[in-house]
Amino acid sequence: MQLEIRPDPAEVGRARRWTRSRLAGAGIAADGQLAETLVLIVSELVTNAVVHTGCPAVLRLVLPGAVTEEATVRLEVDDASGHAPVPRCADGDATGGRGLALVDGLADRWGWSREGAGKRIWCELDRCAGSGDAPAACADDTVPREGLAYEVV
Repeated sequence: MQLEIRPDPAEVGRARRWTRSRLAGAGIAADGQLAETLVLIVSELVTNAVVHTGCPAVLRLVLPGAVTEEATVRLEVDDASGHAPVPRCADGDATGGRGLALVDGLADRWGWSREGAGKRIWCELDRCAGSGDAPAACADDTVPREGLAYEVV
């Protein structure tokens, strides 16, 4: 499933709402850890696409057929810019520049690739992150991400 994004900052809110509705349709609790993390990442990646490229983009959400304890959710944002994403080091007073650092800290895997004249930035989140040798039991989607604090507004 995908959503066409116009090069307008208002699209970020629409992308968050679209993501929440798709997750709910797949049986992923809207107020659960996975949904909150995905919505935050959508905000960051769509904002980057809208602000830094000025071009339309495509948000794609790839949900597992059956939501199980070990399901992986993939998020992709394609844009028409051929410029590689560049993580920045934002100082304490900066109002931006932390988006890719957030993605790196929250996603289980992420990367980017060239797609035609543009690029695709992708990330994956495992519904259930294992610890040690045994997978965590998280059918209710409550596995905490240790050491991270964030809020989606």
